[in-house]
Amino acid sequence: MILFIYFLIYFFLVFVLRSFLLWKKTGVNPLTFNKGDDTHGYNGKVFSFISFVELIVVVIYAFIPNWHKYLLSFWYLENQNLHYVGWGLLLLSLVMVWIAQSHMRESWRIGIDEVNKSELITKGFFSISRNPIFLGIMIANVGLFLVLPTAFTLLIVSLSTVSINTQIRLEEEFLTKEYGEHYLTYKRKVSRWLTIKSI
Repeated sequence: MILFIYFLIYFFLVFVLRSFLLWKKTGVNPLTFNKGDDTHGYNGKVFSFISFVELIVVVIYAFIPNWHKYLLSFWYLENQNLHYVGWGLLLLSLVMVWIAQSHMRESWRIGIDEVNKSELITKGFFSISRNPIFLGIMIANVGLFLVLPTAFTLLIVSLSTVSINTQIRLEEEFLTKEYGEHYLTYKRKVSRWLTIKSI
């Protein structure tokens, strides 16, 4: 039940509330995946499918104990230490994604917005990672797998890794066209995932 409540909170804060606040302030709908069959639209459908599978797994885990066996548990990974590590990653992800979204301000989108021009954000979390939100989401998926090690949560990690990496490359292509040398300079300075700065 705690896991189910966590994901309700995560979804509400990261997607519903953040989208509402942006729409209320700017009038822009941050959900920009198109419904076409191009790579961007297709990846949006994959993202929706991953979210649906994630919801089903968490609902079964919380409310239908008789169905747990159908999730194909990796019983040898079920131990208290990994469980705690998983919860640590889940909480880290929530904080990390929320802060990174705050750093993006009015530039935050779900997908690629080719209509509404926005500022290229390079400060805050974006000074050490070009994709801190995607990094946070991947951390959450690994955390879910450690809390609930099953074939389906492993599928979520696998599919989301492919989907996120596809989306990143689409966005890099778009940002290069949109911001030119400004983005290329930023790209050279900051890693796709994490830049370790020397003191």
